[in-house]
Amino acid sequence: MSEVRLTLLSAGFCECPELIVLRNGSWRTLRFPATFALLEHPRRGPMLLDTGYTTRFFTETQHLPYSAYARATPVTLPEGESAAEQLAQRGIRATDVECILISHFHADHIGGLRDFPNARFVYLPEAYAAVRNRRGIDAVRRGFLPGLLPTDFEARSSPIAPAQMRPLADCAPFVQGVDLLGDETLLAVALPGHAAGQMGLLVQAEGGERYFLVVDGCWTSHAFRQNALPHPLANLIFDDPAAYRRTLADLHAFSRRRPDVQIIPAHCAETHARYVLKGTP
Repeated sequence: MSEVRLTLLSAGFCECPELIVLRNGSWRTLRFPATFALLEHPRRGPMLLDTGYTTRFFTETQHLPYSAYARATPVTLPEGESAAEQLAQRGIRATDVECILISHFHADHIGGLRDFPNARFVYLPEAYAAVRNRRGIDAVRRGFLPGLLPTDFEARSSPIAPAQMRPLADCAPFVQGVDLLGDETLLAVALPGHAAGQMGLLVQAEGGERYFLVVDGCWTSHAFRQNALPHPLANLIFDDPAAYRRTLADLHAFSRRRPDVQIIPAHCAETHARYVLKGTP
């Protein structure tokens, strides 16, 4: 079986009160890193899952109504930390990336798409359908900034067709997914609730390690370990709160059933410290 070299990186972070993430949290401000994944496949070369922020976020949020997004979750992007810049530091040109998997269309996940001119975009069709025609405050409510998408986004899109869904072996309670490359290295799994059409990724990595990149299926490792829901205020920003609760319960059950698989939320400070700051995996 083929294996993928997985590198977890982050491009900026936003800030939000703890009580949104934790039911019993305080008003203290926490940082939420915008984690993305570099996936180096032996045949397909470098691919990405999401991109994090770029300076384009600040350009797009200069004026109302989009500035409301930046005020609600203030963003910081250290110099040289965009996805394209970090790949360049690793000797990977932006033009070398021929595929970007988009988990969902919130700004902290699509901020760098315009930096990759040769990439095709793979996502669940429900995710794009939910934001495609939204503009102004209607887009802000969905966490979407239309100006972050390349002008030729649709021409370069390869949405996952429902017919591609297949049964997943030994992944219960997740029973269906998509073998994106046909070699079981990257399995896309629907994780609805936080955003319409959100997908996570099961990765067969080097050394036989398995990872489940669950993006915003939950915000912290504590959440999936304890099946701990966020504060009810978070329901205001979820696409489907009931689906979110089901997804979180499924992640909790999966973590108990498959302790050999490392579950990685995109914005968890714990996993950021372990995998991004320490340079593993």
